[in-house]
Amino acid sequence: MYSIGIDIGGTNTDMGLVSEEGTIICRSNIPTNIYTELQPYVRDIMQCIGTMMKEHAVESIEGIGIGAPNGNFYTGCVDNAPNLTIKGVLNFEEEIHKYMNVPVVLSNDANAAAYGEMVYGGAKGLDNFIMFTLGTGVGSGIVLDGKLVHGSTGGAGELGHNILIPGGRQCSCGRKGCLETYTSARGIVQTYCELKDIPVSPEVNSKMIGELANQGDPIALKTWETVADQLGLAMANSVTFSAPQAIFLMGGPTKVGEPLLKPLQNAFDKYLLNIYAGSCKIRMSQLKANEVAILGAAALIKMKA
Repeated sequence: MYSIGIDIGGTNTDMGLVSEEGTIICRSNIPTNIYTELQPYVRDIMQCIGTMMKEHAVESIEGIGIGAPNGNFYTGCVDNAPNLTIKGVLNFEEEIHKYMNVPVVLSNDANAAAYGEMVYGGAKGLDNFIMFTLGTGVGSGIVLDGKLVHGSTGGAGELGHNILIPGGRQCSCGRKGCLETYTSARGIVQTYCELKDIPVSPEVNSKMIGELANQGDPIALKTWETVADQLGLAMANSVTFSAPQAIFLMGGPTKVGEPLLKPLQNAFDKYLLNIYAGSCKIRMSQLKANEVAILGAAALIKMKA
């Protein structure tokens, strides 16, 4: 049985037809930021889905999964996402059902990534794990006893907005000192620039800092050691409330390799409560970076299977 995975971003919306085994049969995309109303946006999404199904002679699908900013699993709505040009509470489930009577499951993109890892990736067979996604921000998805954690509001699992340093860096959420402000790509750049005593500029990015570290640059190496210590602390703290079998990492900054991963393991071991020693492994996502958003969204359908 096939399913549809949709990844809603502020600039583009990507979608794919996904097989039962987790193969993306075909893909399509439309720009997100040209729309200011939900109805024409969903109309064009459904047109793309219809075209994909027709081209591959697929007559029916298991459902449509959507990963979106501020996605609410309980309501099927995107709730006032600041990076979307379509404003307000957007009821995707209701709009999609005007075109196709199939299950629609919507959650935030980090939750989708976590569930995708469980269904199609390295977390197969694991009932308890956490996914941290490092990128422009820091997202997370938590799976406990085989179930994705949504909490009472549908918005559980925002570990990137745990306050790491009270009164620290200004976060886009309005508070100060969140983990995201230190271990996101932007946070890594800020740490590097502070250590080098230069202003933050567009010429400096986390990929460049990673390349410098792998060339032995001492300030770049110190940057990754600092980030590793901060992330390792947050990861160790997360173990105390969910006792996961593994913590998975994904996102651009993780591609630096040893300059991050070696000190991260050391920091995690240093901060981990001793009763959990050896019980939780740090692992890299096994999903391809250019597929995880679609596969994660498609995997959400399995929650209603």
